[in-house]
Amino acid sequence: MPQLNPAPWLLIMLTSWLTFTLIIQPKLLPFTPINTPSNKPSATANPSPWNWPWS
Repeated sequence: MPQLNPAPWLLIMLTSWLTFTLIIQPKLLPFTPINTPSNKPSATANPSPWNWPWS
């Protein structure tokens, strides 16, 4: 069964994870998000019943 042979994909997976954790992730972490969350309370909507013309 060729799926059980780790030789073709194990090195590629380890290389990609090391690239992500050592190079890409430190470059992405200093960025601040554009839309910071606010502490405004969410307004609850009070729906009014719909008056159907056939009822």
